[in-house]
Amino acid sequence: FKQKTAYEIRLSLVGSEMCIRDRKTTLQVGMEFSLAYVVPESKTVPHLYPESHWYRAMPSVFATGFLVGLVEWACIDAIHPHLDWPAEQSVGTHVDLSHSAATPPGLTVTVHGRLTGVDGRRLTFAVSAHDGIDEIGRGRHERVVIDVARFATKVSAKRPAG
Repeated sequence: FKQKTAYEIRLSLVGSEMCIRDRKTTLQVGMEFSLAYVVPESKTVPHLYPESHWYRAMPSVFATGFLVGLVEWACIDAIHPHLDWPAEQSVGTHVDLSHSAATPPGLTVTVHGRLTGVDGRRLTFAVSAHDGIDEIGRGRHERVVIDVARFATKVSAKRPAG
């Protein structure tokens, strides 16, 4: 019989419909949320990787990379009250997102989301984004709840020496 650590016990107690914090059922499948963001010039394609001359020459519209970040932000914002912050946080592990319409700076992009799955620490979301004129994106996003101290230890072990 191997004695489990408190962390291992805690992970095994997290059911598919359970919240991480206090084992409450506050994090429920079906939870809906939204986040609105006015697109500034700094979030357009030429600013995504300014060191690339290819990006700098592209049209000044909301960049797909920044749309992905906005979707992640909306999901983080939605689950934050359900975590033992700052000891527990979440990291993105999968993004499947279309970007179907261009958005110029100045328009407001609203991300709508719904929690579609809770499997232990893995959370799945259905998401869409609209700029007030067109739906600009739709897809699925996954996040995993992490123990920040344990995660930091793993990342630190990967850092190059020097």
